[in-house]
Amino acid sequence: MNGVISKRTGARTALSARNETVSRASRCKDKQDRADSAVRAPGLWVRRLALACVVTFVALTSAQAGDVAAKHPNIVFLFGDQLRASATGYGGDLNVRTPNLDSLAKESVNFRNAVSVCPVCTPFRAALMTGRFPTTTGMFLNDAYLPDREVCLAEVLKESGYDTAYIGKWHLDGHGRSSYIPPERRQGFDYWKTAECEHDYNHSHYYRGDSSEKKFWDGYDAFAQTRDAQQYIRDHAKADKPFVLFVSYGIPHFPHGSAPEKFKAMYPPDKIRFRPNVPAEMQTQKNRIEAQGYYAHTTALDEGVGELMRTVADAGLQTNTILVFTSDHGEMLGSHGVPTTTKQVPWDEAAHVPFLIRYPEAHGHSGRVASTPLTTPDIMPTLLKLAGLKVPKSVEGRDLSDVVKKASENPDRAALYMGVAPFARKELNKEYRAIRTDRYTYVRALDGPWLLFDDENDPFQMNNLVGQSQHTKLCRKLEKRLQYALESIRDDFRPAAYYVQKFGYELAPHGSLSYEPGAKVQSPKIQSRELR
Repeated sequence: MNGVISKRTGARTALSARNETVSRASRCKDKQDRADSAVRAPGLWVRRLALACVVTFVALTSAQAGDVAAKHPNIVFLFGDQLRASATGYGGDLNVRTPNLDSLAKESVNFRNAVSVCPVCTPFRAALMTGRFPTTTGMFLNDAYLPDREVCLAEVLKESGYDTAYIGKWHLDGHGRSSYIPPERRQGFDYWKTAECEHDYNHSHYYRGDSSEKKFWDGYDAFAQTRDAQQYIRDHAKADKPFVLFVSYGIPHFPHGSAPEKFKAMYPPDKIRFRPNVPAEMQTQKNRIEAQGYYAHTTALDEGVGELMRTVADAGLQTNTILVFTSDHGEMLGSHGVPTTTKQVPWDEAAHVPFLIRYPEAHGHSGRVASTPLTTPDIMPTLLKLAGLKVPKSVEGRDLSDVVKKASENPDRAALYMGVAPFARKELNKEYRAIRTDRYTYVRALDGPWLLFDDENDPFQMNNLVGQSQHTKLCRKLEKRLQYALESIRDDFRPAAYYVQKFGYELAPHGSLSYEPGAKVQSPKIQSRELR
C-alpha cells in the first residue's frame, strides 16, 4: 500500500512539474504571439524581420526535463560597466594590473574585434538580452523600459530547463533608478539581487527576490556581489538543471574616486601613462586622478572575476560551463581630446570592448585570438547555439559559435554599431553608423564619410583616412559594406529626431529620458504606418 501511495505521490509530483513546464512554455508562447499580433494589427508598423514563435511548445515530464537539461552547459556571464577593450593587461594597457583576466584570456577565445552596438548602458543591455539592434527595438536611449513584447535570452533559457539568475546593475526597467522591479518585469530571471542603476559603490542598494524592501550590499558592492555569485554557483553545482548566471558589475564606471584605497595606491597619478592619442592639454592632474580611480576599479573588477573563476573550478564546473567576460562600452579618458568620462562616440576607447568566451568542451583548454568581428546582438544567438538550443527568429544578430568551436574565421564579416540619438556632450557627439572589420573601422555621419582607420597599422586611430585620395577606393568599399549591414536591419540612417518621434519618446533637457523620481515611464512604441 505504501508503494502505491508513493507511486501516486510521485505521479502527482511529475504531473505538477509537467503542468508547470506547460504553463511556462505557454507564457513564453503567449508573449511571442502578442508580439506577432501587434505586428499584424491594422495601422501598426509591419516589422521588417518577421517574428516567429521563439520556443517550440513542448510539454515534458519532470524526468524528461531533467534528462534534457543535463545535456546543456551552464552559463556564467560577467560584465563590467565602461571598461574599454584596451584597459587590461592582455589588451595592452601599460598601467593596469589584471592578472586574472590575463589568465582567462589565455584559456578563452578572445574576440579582439568586439564592439558595443550602441556604446552606452541601456542600449547595450537591451541588445544583449534581445539579440536585436537599437533601431529595431527602439532601445537607443538610457532609462527606457524594455517592453514585455521582446523575447529575451533568459526567457529562452528558462523554457529550455535552465535556472536563471541576475546579480548587479540592470538598467532596463525605466521605472526609476532606485525603484523595485517586480518579477513580471525581469525578462525571465528568477534569482534576483539587482538594482536598476547604482554607482554609489560603497553604499549600493539592491532588491532581493520578491521583496520591495531596499537592501544595501556590505561594503564595496563589487566584492559583495562576487560573494553572492560564488554562493549561487556552489548551491547549483550539483543541481539536475543547468543554470545561467549574469553578474553585472557597476565598475569601472565613474565616480572613479570611490575605488578602494588599496587599489588606488597601485596607481600613483604622476605615474599614469596616457595613450598616445591623448593630447597634452588633456594630461592634467585632474585627469590623472580620474585615470587612477578608473584603473583601481578595474583591478578590483579583475579580483572579482578571479574569485568566480576559482569558484567555478572548485565546483568542478569548468569544462561544462560557458564563461563570458565583456563590458557594455568603454570610456574615452581624454583620447582624441574627448573628456574623460565620455562614451557613445565611435572611437575605439568608447566602442571597442573586451569579449572573452571560455568553453573547454567547444574549443579545448587553451585559448586563441579570433579576428572575426562581433557586435552585441551576436551574443544571444552565439550562446544559444553553443548551448545546443534554437535561436528565436526575432533575433537579428549572427551566430558565431563556429568561431568558438571550429576556429572558423569570417574575414568578410563587418560588425555594425551606431550612435542613434547621442545625448552626452552633444558638442562632440553626433549621429553615426559604423562598422568594424578584421582590420578597419569605418564611420559615416549624416553628411557623409567621417572616420576611417586602419586599426592594424594605426591602433590608436590617429590617422583618419577619409579624404585621402589614395584611400578613396577603400572608403567606397567600406561604405558598401556599411550600407549592406544597414539594409539587413532595415535602417536607412536618419537624424536623431526621426527615431525619437518614431518611437514616441519625450526627451528631458539633458537629451535623453528623465530618470528623476516620479518621471514618466517611457517604452518604445510599436510604430504606425505613417511613421514608417
